[in-house]
Amino acid sequence: MTETVATKQIVHRWYARPVFFVADVNRALRFYIDMLGFEKAWHSGDGTGTVCQVNRSECEIILCEEAARSDKARLFVELTAEGLAAFRRELVERSVPNNKSWWGYDVVQIHDPDGNELLFPFPE
Repeated sequence: MTETVATKQIVHRWYARPVFFVADVNRALRFYIDMLGFEKAWHSGDGTGTVCQVNRSECEIILCEEAARSDKARLFVELTAEGLAAFRRELVERSVPNNKSWWGYDVVQIHDPDGNELLFPFPE
């Protein structure tokens, strides 16, 4: 009789939220809420601080106003075919500047007012 030893693999959940550095957190908030349909999750200083978070579905982005930082970030957000089609309609309705680009595959490319880039790949 052969005995099989089962190894228990521990799976840890990795949870990440990108931080986008912005020149004006309130201007960034307006863009993400009014133009991209995010909701404000929290804002430091009871809404007067320089750090906040915006959420849309499971996509969470921290916006941080920090004069010493002018970093630019790139975020890939994958949607279903139906989700991307609905989002593209929203972009047209809200007159959000975007373009079709290539980054290894076709993507919808959006830049926020601070040059941070969001890429939404076309489902294959």
